Amino acid sequence: MTVEAVIFDWGGTLTPWHTIDHEALWLTVCTPHYPPGQAAAVAAAICAAEHELWLAANTDSTSATLAQVMTRAGVEPTEALLADYYQHWDPHTLTDPAAPAVLRELRRRGIKVGVLSNTMWPRSAHERVFGRDEVLALIDGAVYSSEIPWTKPHPEAFRAAMAAVGVDEPAACVFVGDRPYDDIHGAKSIGMRAVWIPNRAVPAYPAAEPDAVITSLTELPPLLDRW
Repeated sequence: MTVEAVIFDWGGTLTPWHTIDHEALWLTVCTPHYPPGQAAAVAAAICAAEHELWLAANTDSTSATLAQVMTRAGVEPTEALLADYYQHWDPHTLTDPAAPAVLRELRRRGIKVGVLSNTMWPRSAHERVFGRDEVLALIDGAVYSSEIPWTKPHPEAFRAAMAAVGVDEPAACVFVGDRPYDDIHGAKSIGMRAVWIPNRAVPAYPAAEPDAVITSLTELPPLLDRW
């Protein structure tokens, strides 16, 4: 079947994977905003809340938001605190330099470009990143799990992404991601073709069988030529 849409995971796919010490990052963020001695406790509480909500996502594909993290941690999410938080993520969210040319080539071929990300961040935070890296205008539709009840690999998350790019048939969609369970297994489960970008930091899932494996986004257009 003709490929009508390619939907990408975000972290580890459109953005190269970075291993982050979340508690250290939150401590750096919180230190200017709290009296001496309080920042470490606040950072630890936020990280514990994040961990609990991600565990729930991994167990039953239940989504969560950064606002829910803050509520669970008992922290007031001030505008200044969140602005510092996103700013400290800037070095870790840089879009793959190969991505703009690949996305332009897909759209030149008439293929819709989508994004589906498991994330607690709001849409505005992701669009800030994509706008900064000059790829926002190359994305036809995006779904962030913070806006829907589910995370990948729940089928409804993938269906929401298909709806966002205006494609009804899963077989006409290709999903590209680095997570064998969330991305590859999830996409294949609803009938999409799945392309895996291996990432040694991500747990394996033996039942996930990608349709193709690539090590760089630049390999995607030639791969589509063979399908």
